[in-house]
Parts: sequence; structure tokens; C-alpha cells
Amino acid sequence: MSEDRRSHLLEVRNLKTYFFTRRGIVKAVDGVSFTIERGRTLGLVGESGCGKSVTSLSILRLISPPGRIVGGEILFDGVDLLTLDEEAMRRHRGKKIAMIFQDPMTSLNPVYTVGYQIAEAILAHHDISKREAWQRAVELMRAVAIPDPEQRARNYPHELSGGMRQRIMIAMAISCHPELLIADEPTTALDVTIQAQILELLEHLRQTMNLSMLLITHDLGVVAETTDRVAVMYAGKLVEIASTRDIFHDPQHPYTIGLLRCVPKMTTDPDGQRRRLETITGSVPDLVNLPPGCPFAPRCPEAHSACRQGEIAFTEVRPGHLVRCVARGSEVISHPPNLAVGLESQTGDGA
Repeated sequence: MSEDRRSHLLEVRNLKTYFFTRRGIVKAVDGVSFTIERGRTLGLVGESGCGKSVTSLSILRLISPPGRIVGGEILFDGVDLLTLDEEAMRRHRGKKIAMIFQDPMTSLNPVYTVGYQIAEAILAHHDISKREAWQRAVELMRAVAIPDPEQRARNYPHELSGGMRQRIMIAMAISCHPELLIADEPTTALDVTIQAQILELLEHLRQTMNLSMLLITHDLGVVAETTDRVAVMYAGKLVEIASTRDIFHDPQHPYTIGLLRCVPKMTTDPDGQRRRLETITGSVPDLVNLPPGCPFAPRCPEAHSACRQGEIAFTEVRPGHLVRCVARGSEVISHPPNLAVGLESQTGDGA
């Protein structure tokens, strides 16, 4: 194993997660590949419905019918998670890979105190007494800057603010000292001030615990502040992967460029007029009936006939900067075999 390979904690290879519906096959994640290095943060960005959350749930093997992982590999510390039995996978969830879900109010159980729920997460992976688990839960609440943790541990989720509930979710996620933390839109439902506090907390934990992190968001401001590399996703596919600096200073894919132009700016035009907010024309394609070739082609200002002729391969425009775009030199390849053909009648969730 090369030195570079040893630095990768997570390596996702050609992941395909499809949903088999009455309307047809929804290719929610279609051939996604990326790596996360130890101690680094990868931002996964894109519009709602592009497959970001399905990617994260696939890593944890939490896809439920009619969804199914139909192809690819998910290598965590060299072990393919898709080959593990369910008992072995449970040992990875929470202990080695933890997740902060988007809405803490629906993720926390309303009938148990938050301290009890953190303690239960600890007891699931450690052979200690309930008293010790409770003490650890209080210490974790203190670590995520919840005031008066001894008292707050006895509160129910509805008695806490949104920011505190999110801190409880973070405390649960780090309770077993995971190596990889997946944060799915961790600041979406919070006001700007609380968002900044949560992001600062996550970055502090990443540094002090040497965590690797997959940060899923549609907020490019969050990405700029917290990530080392960025993967841009559109209609189930990755279209660009690069360092955060390259994504913001020299984006290559027309979709990435469009996303950055949609960010409101405080500056004005040379004539002193306030700049109009730009938008990406058109709408996200139906994942059941994707257009041929590049799925962004119907909305792309640079599209031409080659963009609609087949699968678009990644090309490396500079070391570590990959883009899937014909206008940037990507090759058009014949469509790979459809791994979902004939799977509709099979049982099991493929996970």
C-alpha cells in the first residue's frame, strides 16, 4: 500500500445507490468516487435533491427499501463496509463513523432526557456502568459548551433551544471518539450567530480529536470556512473535485461557476449600482428520466452536441483538480452497463 493510500481514511469507489419506484429507477447516487484523508474535511455541495444525503446514508449503510446500494465500494481504513455483516457494521456505526443529522428535533427521542440519550450511545459501545456513562454524558455536554450540563442533562429535547439540541447531537456523535464524522447540513435550521458557534465547535473538535469529516451542505460560505477539499454534486454525479481554494478561485465546471455566482455579494458594479443576484436557469432534471450525456447540459451555457452523446469522464485540469466537462477537455465514453438491470425483483436492501 502506497504512502498516499495509507493517508486515506475513507475511499468511496464508483458508489451507486438507486431507488426502485413505480415510476422507474431513481439513480440518486450514480458512480460517485472520492476520498477523505485522515484529519481532513471534505465538503460535499450541491442543490437539494442532488444525492448528498443519500451518499452519507450509503456510507453508514442506512439505505431503506425501495433504495438499494447496487454497486461500488466503501473502503473505511482499508475495509469495504459493503462486505461486512450487519453485526460488524453496527460496531462501526457510532464508534468509528458517527453522523450529525440535519434536524436534531426529529433525531432525538422526545420522551427521554438528553443526558440519557447520550449515555445510551456510550453504553452501546462500551462495557461500563450506567453511572459512568451518565458522568461521561455530562462531561461531553460540557465539552460542547452547554452551560450547566449537570442540570441540562435532565432536560428533554423540547426544553432546549435549536442550538443546544444541535450541540447534544454533536456530543452524541463524538461520545465514542469516532475517526470519521459525517455532518449533514449541521447549521441549516439555526440563525447566523448560532451557525458560527456550531462551525467553530466542529472545527475545534476536528483539531483536538484528529477527526476526519464529511461536511454536507448547500451553503458555500460554510464550505469556504471549514473544508480542505470540495466535491460538487449534481443529479447523482460528482462534476468537480478540488481543493477549497481552487473551487473558489478557479472553478472549472459550469455548474460550480453557476453556484458561486448565485451567492449574494455586498459589492457594487463600477457604475455604483448594486449587483443583481444571478441564478442558474432551468431546473434540476428528473432522476428517473435523465438527459443523455451530461445531466447539466440542458441548463449549461457552454453545452454543445458532444455533451449529450455519452458518459462524461473526469479530466485532471491540474494536480488534484478533477472536472467532468467536455469544454474542459473531458472525454465522452460509452455508457457503462446498467448495474440496476434485473435487480428490481431481488430481495434485500443491498447494504
